[in-house]
Amino acid sequence: MTVQAHTAIKPLSERVVAQVVRRLRRGELTVTSVDGTETVFSGPEPGPVARMELRAPAATRRLITHGANGLAEGYMAGDWDTPDLDAVLDLGVANLFAKPKGTPAPLNPIQRLIHAARDNTPRGSKRNISYHYDLGNDFYRLWLDETMSYSSALFAEPTEDLAEAQVRKWNRLLELVQPGSRDHLLEIGCGWGGFAIHAARESGCRVTGVTLSEEQHAWATQAVAEAGLEDRIDVRLQDYRSIPEKFSAIASIEMFEAVGERWWPVFFARLKELLAPGGAVALQTITIDDSRFDDYRRHPDFIQRHVFPGGMLPSPERFQTVASQAGLRVADPLFFGTSYAETLTEWRRRFESALPDIAALGFDERFVRLWRYYLSYCRAGFSAGTCDVMQVRIES
Repeated sequence: MTVQAHTAIKPLSERVVAQVVRRLRRGELTVTSVDGTETVFSGPEPGPVARMELRAPAATRRLITHGANGLAEGYMAGDWDTPDLDAVLDLGVANLFAKPKGTPAPLNPIQRLIHAARDNTPRGSKRNISYHYDLGNDFYRLWLDETMSYSSALFAEPTEDLAEAQVRKWNRLLELVQPGSRDHLLEIGCGWGGFAIHAARESGCRVTGVTLSEEQHAWATQAVAEAGLEDRIDVRLQDYRSIPEKFSAIASIEMFEAVGERWWPVFFARLKELLAPGGAVALQTITIDDSRFDDYRRHPDFIQRHVFPGGMLPSPERFQTVASQAGLRVADPLFFGTSYAETLTEWRRRFESALPDIAALGFDERFVRLWRYYLSYCRAGFSAGTCDVMQVRIES
């Protein structure tokens, strides 16, 4: 690693420089300090080329005390900026395995306590879901596609229309469980109702969808009515733990991430209880690389802290293990993380285009920067393969 200053060297902070030198192994980072000093950090291996402009001394303090979360929080606060956020986060992911594990020890217990306080009890789940999804339907409709899908599409090619790729995702889930006109399908986490409507139309099955979001429930109920499918689809404001019936098929699309690790055994036990004999589950979930899981579960990240309180990604191995312990078999896995990177790229483009309308809804600059960072942060992870998304069939 080499360090080159373009003006008289004025270290941002000896500790910050030491951290950068120790962590950067791939690519190049140019840092412009508050006083205008420009310093170039080059790793010994090729990689992304990025620039950071420090706007306040707090940027370095946050990095020292909060590590990766401090980097995110500094961006949200406007303490640093960049002409290319994707490049900065790609650089971070490229150097992920070269950095020391974890954040500074004094803060780890605090972060874990904050995360633990957001446990997904029935009451806690309602609160956690509301925090993210009840931002308002007017917000989400500005940048989601017409299917109102807030989960990864399944692209045949990168140039494909996002809505078409979302329908492909739905169709594969239906293929995994193959509901017919006499079947009753449960969707756990039905979002804005798009998949439920599609399933009822394509297969003729009855659908019960459950959500904990007041906003999503209102939208989905209206969408079902407008589609003329009230006799086929029942949308409920209900926790998966309190559903009394049995179903011939179950679908769940990126809801498992909100279950919480402590509740994973309960979730799988409920699937087993809810399935009628011969039934099956089609489930889509984001996963984290098996090699990263233990470190990830000890150190709550930016997403868990600021975007999805109570959230927890499984690793494929851990998902398989907990399902097996509940007497369930996981089959037909399909991983398509590159499609999620494409989905997030399109969401980010749509989000940026909608900024005037987002501001008109009353969301401030900090909110915009948080969401910009969130979308770019996730895209970087899927592009690098540190996280993935999978569809699986689950059966007894």
